[in-house]
Amino acid sequence: MSMINNLRAAVRPARRRSDEPFDSLHPGHVPSAVVDCAVYQHGKRAGESCTPREAARRVKATQHADGESFSWIGLHEPTEAEFEGIAQRFGLHPLAVEDAVHAHQRPKVERYDDVLFAVFKTIRYVEHDQLTPTSEVVETGELMVFAGQDFVITVRHGGHSSLQELRHRLEADADGAGLLRKGPHAVLHAIADHVVDNYLLVADRLQTDVDEIEYDVFANKGGRGTDVGRVYQLKREVLEFKRAVTPLLRPMQLLSEPMQRLVDPEIQKYFRDVADHLARVTEQVHGFDELLNSLLQANLAQVSVAQNEDMRKITAWAAIFAVPTMITGVYGMNFDYMPELHHKYGYPMVLGAVALICVGMYRGFRRNGWL
Repeated sequence: MSMINNLRAAVRPARRRSDEPFDSLHPGHVPSAVVDCAVYQHGKRAGESCTPREAARRVKATQHADGESFSWIGLHEPTEAEFEGIAQRFGLHPLAVEDAVHAHQRPKVERYDDVLFAVFKTIRYVEHDQLTPTSEVVETGELMVFAGQDFVITVRHGGHSSLQELRHRLEADADGAGLLRKGPHAVLHAIADHVVDNYLLVADRLQTDVDEIEYDVFANKGGRGTDVGRVYQLKREVLEFKRAVTPLLRPMQLLSEPMQRLVDPEIQKYFRDVADHLARVTEQVHGFDELLNSLLQANLAQVSVAQNEDMRKITAWAAIFAVPTMITGVYGMNFDYMPELHHKYGYPMVLGAVALICVGMYRGFRRNGWL
């Protein structure tokens, strides 16, 4: 990832050399951070893609006529220079602009005058044939949304969770809800719902990995069949997922409450549904985290029990071998007057006594579970 960022930093400064505010999608303009930019009137896309400057001009011109038009500008990892002109044109707060450009922000929803600024952590499940101590299970990105009275600006960081499919679905009104007709805050809801739906999909896939680890830990392998590194790695991935969903729950609940006057009451009902889904995901992720903690403790307990069993076996065999060692050690002393030393059957008698004692000790240890 660092190599990609270095290449991106080396290439992007060459996009624009002039001092005028950055504006993309001009005919013949070099590729920019703007993925798509369009104006929507009465819930329908008005014309083809345009520049942010042109979108702002068209929206301003139509606001006097119907008041139901807004622009939606989508960007992917813009630089400060690329975002500066757009921020000035739409009056975005400098603190929110800084968060949007530099990323690595905590999920949140903030209000700057009449503009809502939302930060989402996007999650993608990474396919893997087998879970190993170095497996990457989830990949995170970031998605920032500015929702004003007549504009939506989305800033995406990371190589996944594109909004193109969502934009096309809203334009086609596949769900029959006519969300684009309800304005920018309806688009903010659609994006939040899209992100949370991905959370649900990732949580379902993670459930399979957690079940696999749980089976391995509690399989009858005496604590030796499970690599604790796999459990710890999965816990780290779940923790990354937890950091994405937990901080977002309260902001989504606030957007669905009547006291939030900036959002239309009809749209608040939709946010309530998103908050319910997010609460479900949050409970799942917390459950995964607690279960993995228990699995780590269970695995360590199994290892301790296995080590104790090994020590008991070693101790039992050491006790058994101590008998012939002691007897042969006594008879190995060079004294003339020792019991049965010159007896004709002394040697087989001693061997028989040693064997009987060893067999008796072995049976006793077996009966008590030491062997």
